[in-house]
Parts: sequence; structure tokens; C-alpha cells
Amino acid sequence: MSFSVTILGSSSAIPTSKRFLTAQLVNHDERFFLIDCGEGTQIQLRKYKKKIARINHIFISHLHGDHIFGLFGLLSTFSMLGRRNQLHIYSDPILKKLLTEHLDFFQKEINYPIIYHPISSKKSQIIYDDGKLEVSTIPLLHRVPCVGFLFREKQKPCNVRKELIGFYNLGIKDILKLKNGEDYLKDNGEKIANEILTIAPPPAKSFAYCTDTKAKESILKYINKIDLLYHEATFQDEDKELAKKTFHSTATQAANLALKANVKKLVIGHFSSRYKKEINFLNEAASIFPNTLLAEDGIEIEI
Repeated sequence: MSFSVTILGSSSAIPTSKRFLTAQLVNHDERFFLIDCGEGTQIQLRKYKKKIARINHIFISHLHGDHIFGLFGLLSTFSMLGRRNQLHIYSDPILKKLLTEHLDFFQKEINYPIIYHPISSKKSQIIYDDGKLEVSTIPLLHRVPCVGFLFREKQKPCNVRKELIGFYNLGIKDILKLKNGEDYLKDNGEKIANEILTIAPPPAKSFAYCTDTKAKESILKYINKIDLLYHEATFQDEDKELAKKTFHSTATQAANLALKANVKKLVIGHFSSRYKKEINFLNEAASIFPNTLLAEDGIEIEI
């Protein structure tokens, strides 16, 4: 089952000649989820040959322009392409008012339904669950209400060894119990351990997206031991006081959180355009958490 993240934009506040504004596309088993939608997101989707029509769920972390200005154009494009499927948008409830007023003025007849899902930044909540993948919010600390998103696969059941089904004359009920991790009890009372009759499924994978936030250890319980963490690193450590003042993080702070949470891989992004040597972001983070990757527009990261 595929599970990957494509970086569509990695700059903060303003785009640069090589970095668009924040947006990421999650592909889970060929179902596509857009996270944030900075200016130019639909250009990036086309540039990197992503399936725009397959995006049915959009998650918005907060209502700063560099995370939502691309949404207005994308919704219009959906309509012009003849979209009919429902589009689900998860965000601060104020976004519904903003989008409704915009669409009423510029495009009164959207030919597809938009379903708004209001989310709160006060506490974590499960906002999406399709039986294969669960998405929950991570409360963050920014100048406006802001959340991160945790994508976590559901654990697949055990696989019963086909060659042993006939040998033990296993029925449907027996197989279902084994898939759920139970041992097999023979008619004579003998117990056969589950691990003898089954093959363990691959471990469920996980991805967390944390942008526009002060570095805060309260997120550790949500990101503990996840496979991939994206955490903003707007500033380098020399400007940590500015990061604090503007409710952002440094590369060093992001790496420390990854280390404390025992995550497998860290991706840092949302870089301020004030810096000319972006490699310094990587140097700072990798000195603390070696398995760190710089977000670059267009890269696809397998989880």
C-alpha cells in the first residue's frame, strides 16, 4: 500500500524563485489529501503531474494567507474542470464564511458540493476515518488558532498461513479470530499459538504535519515514534528570539522535538526568505537529529 508525501511548497510568508508557499499532498493507497493551499498550489500540482481531480479532502492548518490564498483559485479550477464529486474542507470554521462570500461574488454556481468540517485548535480530535487511514489534529501554538495533522494507518490484521488452513481444518470463524490476534483452540483443548498460524502484517505507518508554531513539547505525545515528521523551521538558531516573538520555530528546535519523540525521519520546511544559505537549516538540525531532510518543492517522500 502506497503512503507518500509530496512537498508542493516550502517557503514561508512570500514565495521565492524556487520555493512556492506551503502545501503538501499526501497519497495513501492512491487517495489524495491536500494539506494547506498556499498561493500557486494548483500550478505545483500540475507541474508535478498530480491528479487534481482525485483530491477529495483538504486540510487547512490555520487562516494565514500563505496557507490559504491558493484555495480560491483551486476551487474555481475544480468547477471549470467539471467536478461533480464532493469536496471536504477541514478548517477553522471562519474559513467557510470567507469562501462562501468569495464564491458568491466570483462564481455563484459551483457545480459540486463543498462539505465544511469545523475543527478546533483547543484539543486533539479525530476528523477523518475511512477504516484504512485516520487523521487527527495536533494543537499548535501560533498567533492565530492553528493545528497540525497526524495521518496514521490502521493496523492491518494478521495473515493466516494458507498452507495451514486445511491442515488444521480451520473454519471461517477460526480464521477471523486468528486475524484478530487470537490463538487457535482445537477441539481437544490444545492451544496453537497465533504466531504459528499467521504472518504478522507490516507495521502501520504514520506522518505528522506541524507548521507555524512555537516549538512545544506538548506535541510529543502525538508524534511519539512516528515514521515521518514534518516540522516548520522558519528561522535559523541565530534568530531564535525572533522565532519566539513571531510564534515560529528554528531548525534546532524542530530537531530537538524529533529527537525527544523518537521519530524515524524529520523533514523541515517553511523557510524564511531572509536566509541565503539554506544548507544551514540542515546543518543545524542534522547535528542534533541526523536523519533530517530539507523540504524542497517537488520531492516525494515515501513513508
